[in-house]
Amino acid sequence: MKQSKQQSLLPSHQRLLTQMGENIRLARKRRKLTTIQVAERAGISRNTLYLLEKGNPGVSIGNLFNVLRTLNLQDDFLKLAADDTLGRKLQDLNL
Repeated sequence: MKQSKQQSLLPSHQRLLTQMGENIRLARKRRKLTTIQVAERAGISRNTLYLLEKGNPGVSIGNLFNVLRTLNLQDDFLKLAADDTLGRKLQDLNL
């Protein structure tokens, strides 16, 4: 059996994941979908959905995407790192 390495995060980073999980949970509830319905439609276990909604850092990005797709929020995935203010400033400095 494969053992997974425990992810260690700063508390402020864990809070971000917890908030993201809560946002996903609220989106599911607004759609009046159960955990079983979302898990089945996303092709994941109910436990994986539970972990995602709790902000567990061990949930794969593919599982996150499948849940967003199931909730018709897949376009939110494209918002990740889209507004890279620091990167743009650093790029401008090198011009």
